[in-house]
Amino acid sequence: MNQRPNFIFILMDDMGWRDLACSGSTFYETPNIDKLCRRGMSFANAYASCPVCSPSRASYLTGRYPARVGVTDWIDMDGSCHPLFDKLIDAPYIHHLPKDSRTIAHSLKEAGYATWHVGKWHLGGEEFYPDKFGFEKNIGGCSWGHPHCGYFSPYNIETLENGPDGEYLTDRITDEAINLIESDEERPFFMSLCHYAVHTPIQAKPEDIARFEKKAHDLGLDKEEAIIKGEHINRGRYEKYVERRVIQSDPAYAAMLWNLDQNIGRLVDALEKSGKADNTVIFFTSDNGGLSTSEGSPTCNLPASEGKGWMYEGGVRVPMFVVYPNHIKEFTRCDVPVTTPDFYPTILELAGLDAEPEAHCDGVSIAPLLYGKSMPERPIFWHYPHYGNQGGTPGSSVVLGKYKLIEFFERPESPELYDLETDFSEKYNIADKMPEKVSEMLDMLHKWQDDVCAKFPEKNPDYK
Repeated sequence: MNQRPNFIFILMDDMGWRDLACSGSTFYETPNIDKLCRRGMSFANAYASCPVCSPSRASYLTGRYPARVGVTDWIDMDGSCHPLFDKLIDAPYIHHLPKDSRTIAHSLKEAGYATWHVGKWHLGGEEFYPDKFGFEKNIGGCSWGHPHCGYFSPYNIETLENGPDGEYLTDRITDEAINLIESDEERPFFMSLCHYAVHTPIQAKPEDIARFEKKAHDLGLDKEEAIIKGEHINRGRYEKYVERRVIQSDPAYAAMLWNLDQNIGRLVDALEKSGKADNTVIFFTSDNGGLSTSEGSPTCNLPASEGKGWMYEGGVRVPMFVVYPNHIKEFTRCDVPVTTPDFYPTILELAGLDAEPEAHCDGVSIAPLLYGKSMPERPIFWHYPHYGNQGGTPGSSVVLGKYKLIEFFERPESPELYDLETDFSEKYNIADKMPEKVSEMLDMLHKWQDDVCAKFPEKNPDYK
């Protein structure tokens, strides 16, 4: 039997912090994920390191903040969507994972692990695919940020053979993952399982959509105003209104989650039947907050403010739990804030491997938390020098203890400070009441920006 544990790292796409029943949803149904969550430790204050996808993915793999990696926005391969502009012009960013990046897959492969990537990648073109960064197998990972041809085969994903017409992508990704688990591989394995769900396009099986159309009708949700039209935005390529979803009621989105949940159940069943479950650590999280203000606004993150593409809690707070049978106590919850770069050093420690602080220099192992111990308080940082096509504006932020400070680059003279313990929804800016705390946190943020060589947007000379 393997002495070192296996790892399955499940990274969802655009899943909001309240998109699971176990994290508070009363409309979506996720019984298998809920059951898996109860078998380990859930994190009530888990953060993605960016409010959009590619930077968080680079951060998870490298143990570094996106600003240090240089990938600070979703990767627009042909450059047709960037830069966005309004009062400012988006900062430049790298359109691929840098070639010299050392990843968690490199470290584990050198330690004798089989390393597999299954699903979404979105970190550059072919010369930057997973096989260039320590993964022995790449199934489904390419430059795409979402399934351009839809969730039903033919997908036309270059690294995934098309299935029978009508095959559903989330089913197929899970089939591929199960095949690897059931293989005769004798080495311990590290699987990076990155579902394309629940990113747009919002497509699900008709019978699953019908299930939640009925539920929405039975609950009277189909009679409620779900989306409220907000402010006008003009970002060059994007000219539209922000449209905020205020209740979770979209049947198609609920159906996507329902299908995903069934597939997580299939994956766990296969793992248990293989006899490998007791020696496997499962991580579950998302790359950013739920999409709640544009592009159909399929989900709602309330009471967290806003969603994907925004610096507020709805954009960066994500679901997260870790399961490791007989090691992590079941039915436990941790309130300590954690963030994406922490996964690299945590996995190394759980594997019994030495830390590599020069590589994962921004991450901190949260293994002590998993074993019920405490950790010193520390700041968590964000730097997003871009306009989100969902309505958000460029900024940086820091969380320390119960306080969160946001510096928006359009108005750096007016930082925002929130007490997340009493004002989780970030409704009441208390910066004027606590100038010393603002000064302390701004100084901390600016020193960090210097350390990671953060890039900033420029003033737009054509703005009127």
